[in-house]
Amino acid sequence: MKIFHSIHDFVSTKKTILTLGTFDGVHIGHKKILEKVIQNTFDSEYESVVLTFFPHPRMVLQEKSEVRLLNTIAEKIDLLETIGIQNLIIHPFDESFSRLTAEAFVKTILVDSLHIQKIIIGYDHRFGRNRTANIDDLITYGEQFDFEVEQITVQEINDVSISSTKIRNALLEGNMELANKYLGYEYSLSGKVSKGKQLGRTIGFPTANLKIEEEYKLIPKDGVYVVQSPINNKVVQGIMNIGNNPTVDGKNKSIEVHYFDFNEDLYHKKISVSILHRIRSEQKFENVTLLKKQLELDSSSALAYFKAL
Repeated sequence: MKIFHSIHDFVSTKKTILTLGTFDGVHIGHKKILEKVIQNTFDSEYESVVLTFFPHPRMVLQEKSEVRLLNTIAEKIDLLETIGIQNLIIHPFDESFSRLTAEAFVKTILVDSLHIQKIIIGYDHRFGRNRTANIDDLITYGEQFDFEVEQITVQEINDVSISSTKIRNALLEGNMELANKYLGYEYSLSGKVSKGKQLGRTIGFPTANLKIEEEYKLIPKDGVYVVQSPINNKVVQGIMNIGNNPTVDGKNKSIEVHYFDFNEDLYHKKISVSILHRIRSEQKFENVTLLKKQLELDSSSALAYFKAL
């Protein structure tokens, strides 16, 4: 997959079949649209293009927006490449871009820069300055500038919007089974391992302290989870705690992973943690001994979960 970080960087000698949107999560609803784009490019005369934006428009246009996204840019790239999209354009979204009129967007971006033959889009998609233009306007522009417009059905659009909302709500409730069902893959957190208080080592539960650079990444509800990670070409199982470590008077939220039967040094390495199931809420124990006993129970629960898969 070719990646472009601006519409103006895109170069192609072929006509394009395009869709556009934020595609946060690249979930099962999105895949229906993306697969339609790919199906339209079986003829070598055309190639597929996904146009997306970063920062998320709500981050730019809404004051004090605290929008949390399901994917980092790197995660979105990996997911789109796996699906088979040929070209991904991640265009910088700013106030200047948001002020483009609908006609200017169609003529200068879609037609002159991206050479679209066909655009596949939702029936309720709105675009242009203040989002004043709709699908009927796009069809009119298609007739004017000689490109085809394919509308996504109401049902398919509902699948996209409903699943996005359900995924976020499920993650905030700690319901990983539901979130992963709608994603079509296991939700994950990725970051570098940094040194923490190293309390876990003293009680037989060493942990990797995960630091996520992207502040906009949505973190699931605090608690203890069953997780697994691909490390050195093998899948390593474990448990993860998201929270403030109240037993030891923790002040800041941390993400700590304990892997079973694993002794390798992970400091400063980047790891990805897939989250499968929430075991329990975070608790404050009277002492470290009681905490250790609970971690032993959590580990047993996690191992039983894996055994049942």
